[in-house]
Amino acid sequence: MKVSVLLGALCLQSYALAASIRSIYLFKDVMVSNTTAIKTSGFNSLVMFGVGILGNGDIMYYSNTPGSSDVLAASNGTYVGGDALATKVKSFKTGTTGVDRVEISMNSQHVKDLMANPGPGPSTPLYRNFAALKTAWGLDAVNNDDESLYDVASTVKFAQMLGQIGYKYTIAPYTNSAFWVSLIRQTNAGLADPNLLLDRVYLQCYDGGAGNNPASWASTLGLKVVPLVWVTNDSKPSQGTTVAQAQSKFTAWNSAGGLAGGGYWNDYDIEKNGLSYTQYGGVLTSIFK
Repeated sequence: MKVSVLLGALCLQSYALAASIRSIYLFKDVMVSNTTAIKTSGFNSLVMFGVGILGNGDIMYYSNTPGSSDVLAASNGTYVGGDALATKVKSFKTGTTGVDRVEISMNSQHVKDLMANPGPGPSTPLYRNFAALKTAWGLDAVNNDDESLYDVASTVKFAQMLGQIGYKYTIAPYTNSAFWVSLIRQTNAGLADPNLLLDRVYLQCYDGGAGNNPASWASTLGLKVVPLVWVTNDSKPSQGTTVAQAQSKFTAWNSAGGLAGGGYWNDYDIEKNGLSYTQYGGVLTSIFK
């Protein structure tokens, strides 16, 4: 009996550790970012920003980095982004690393039209392209950074299509909670944790979402949230968060409850401004065990 109780306690402890999300959005072209630092500074979840779909269902990877070029990643059901890029993305979860989940983040462009025609079926270019990309990059989830369309029906269809391929689906809201509530309820209808399709909420707590209260959002959405802060930057300095400020914010938010972890926007600013991945990551590891 004592052995079984001990094993049960260890399992619960392991689950708790696994459930603590320490994320960072990768805005910089992954081919030229500091891969080693990203893998070894305490982050366990990476979200690659800048993936988008075209009107014909092709998938692009936009570099967002001076000197780098955009890449057509998948077309006609085939991965076409090149071996070097595929190897780089897969490397985040291999070797010496703390990373166990890699997502891609995209906006809502063309989602509504493609869900209407030709639809979400497995023979469509969009379905086949996402399947090919998942295999090539070893992806775990697709992140919805919709800040304009807010169409529930088409977004649910898209999420369910991705679920059939084997992806999880996540969201990055900063406003319009009613939309996100509807999306969560419909996407996760009939599902229960840990088998939720829409399983993570990365809540923007900077810029347009600077006044967001994570505990309040968690209560409204019915899911724990991962608040995001913007690191020190020269794009919108007033929205930047120092390491000390991040420690203070995440500590307070965690004490209020409703959190599944914490995270940052973004790696590009860390590298451009000579900041420390280790220090920012250390804030997360000190709070979200």
